[in-house]
Amino acid sequence: MSTYARQNQTFTLPDGRQLGYAEYGDHNGTPLLYFHGYPSCRLEAYAIDDIAQRHNTRILALDRPGFGLSTPQPNRSITDWPADVSAFAKSMQLSRFAVLGASGGGPYALACAHGLPQETLAGVGLFASGPPWVGGAHYNSIYRRVARTMAIYWPTGLRILFDVLVRVSTWVVHSGPVSRRIDRWLEQEDKNKEDSHQDVNKTSAMITHKKTTAERRLELVHALLEEPFAQGGKAAVEEARLLSSNDWGFSFESVRHNPVIIWHGAKDTNAPVELIRYMVKKLPHCIYHEFKDDTHYTMFKHFEGAMEELVSEKKCR
Repeated sequence: MSTYARQNQTFTLPDGRQLGYAEYGDHNGTPLLYFHGYPSCRLEAYAIDDIAQRHNTRILALDRPGFGLSTPQPNRSITDWPADVSAFAKSMQLSRFAVLGASGGGPYALACAHGLPQETLAGVGLFASGPPWVGGAHYNSIYRRVARTMAIYWPTGLRILFDVLVRVSTWVVHSGPVSRRIDRWLEQEDKNKEDSHQDVNKTSAMITHKKTTAERRLELVHALLEEPFAQGGKAAVEEARLLSSNDWGFSFESVRHNPVIIWHGAKDTNAPVELIRYMVKKLPHCIYHEFKDDTHYTMFKHFEGAMEELVSEKKCR
């Protein structure tokens, strides 16, 4: 299957909705269902393709309703997600699998820990997870609190704002100065990878380098801006309301999966660590890793270790 085909697949759910998904890593590896951040889509998981290959892990990254290729689901809740995950897993003949939620996908991974049977879930991970607002909305930034208010009381205005921001941002990143800066960053990332993994996964590195820097920049813009908002900003508005709700549809004390593993940066201002600590204290079975010097955007260097901890032959086979 071509790379394009692997990244742009759909599954028809029992109610007729389409669920978009992408596959990365080792097709014959240990299955891990990846839940993207906010606002994002399945293509986000491309960044961990090499890591998944090194650890013999099969990544299946799902679009949530209204994002990417997935059909919108009006009036949905976070607790509706486990049913979609279960139907997808059965169609893929996955009797046992792990789930990993990054950023805004974290609450959805926790919903699976609550709503899916222990024997089905080989592991549950929350990486730089979206925080529970019930632990104290005042910890969140002013602009996030404004977005929450707009999502509740003026969703149309927030949708228009998202649509305008996406169009403007897309134009900006295609402009000369910004595109050149992105190209330099991509080239430096290549160099860093070569220095770190000179003898690891050389075949994958050779395949990656067939694409020009400009082509990779266009793919990056598509994955981060164009595809998440392919159906407009309505899904982002709906999810802003869901993620900032004081009630995710279940209590933390009722999550019986053992264990839920959480990795978080102490200097994360997107998802304040005070709220994550609040959640950790209430979860009955939790392994918590806090990185004192990391923000939301510097946590990626810990991702490989997190995947290694979450997924293993012993747990998922």
